[in-house]
Amino acid sequence: MMELTRKGEYAIRGIVYLAQLPPGKVALISEIAEAVEVPQTFLAKILQSFAKIGIVNSFRGAGGGFMLGRPASRITLREVVEAVEGPIMPNRCLIGSGTCERDSTCGVHPVWREVQQRVVEVLDGVTIEELAARQK
Repeated sequence: MMELTRKGEYAIRGIVYLAQLPPGKVALISEIAEAVEVPQTFLAKILQSFAKIGIVNSFRGAGGGFMLGRPASRITLREVVEAVEGPIMPNRCLIGSGTCERDSTCGVHPVWREVQQRVVEVLDGVTIEELAARQK
């Protein structure tokens, strides 16, 4: 993944919005979608997938909605991106050994590996708390 899809962009918008709420506040999907200008049904699917892996908590019924599953300081941008986009892969040869028959002799392979490592480092170094603070 070298370019963030719309789904990835929407996921980041939604999670940053939740991080800006007072701790313990549950937000309705309609409120979040309107605030971050994302189609409600699309955002609901993203947030449900986040709920399955603990990034957010979801509550049903009256007073239902979403809130962060843990402090925003403990959620990295990489975690959010990979949850919707899959692993950071600048080239398919990084999927695993044997994916490309040339990976052991290819001069570009180590460059792709380094690109992957640096992107992962940058995304791991940014928390959702930091992004929320920048956006206020």
